[in-house]
Amino acid sequence: MTDDPASDLTPIERRDLRRLAAFMVPASADYGVPGADDAMIFGDIVRSLGRDAGDVRATLALLREAAGGDFADLDEAQAETAAMALLGREGPAIEALGRAVLQCYYRDDRVMRALGLEPRSPFPKGHALDPGDWSLLDAVRGRPRMWRDVDGGTA
Repeated sequence: MTDDPASDLTPIERRDLRRLAAFMVPASADYGVPGADDAMIFGDIVRSLGRDAGDVRATLALLREAAGGDFADLDEAQAETAAMALLGREGPAIEALGRAVLQCYYRDDRVMRALGLEPRSPFPKGHALDPGDWSLLDAVRGRPRMWRDVDGGTA
């Protein structure tokens, strides 16, 4: 066993993941941002799989099933249908895929600049927030419950 999560993906899985990442976050000339299949971003995705590697591999297996075989060789319409069918599903493996792709996409300097943000770590400078602006949490408060209690209760 190796510590390199990239070695966990076969060449076919890498090819499928790269094409799927392009459907998840396509490039946009209007906004001046690359897609998640961009070489730098995709390389970061593969290197950063870590604990999500097994779930991503399981999701890629589901993708091949939805595609009826080789996802990367499907025409654009068939690939989009298979990708959307997969991404419309729920579960921890699908969430792991989303996490793997999005965390790397949104830490790319080009994406941060396009969003009008300085491409840097949040610390030590931090980010300025209006004091007492609790309305920033409204979106979080409005979410449905997304955890389960350890004791199985529903409090």
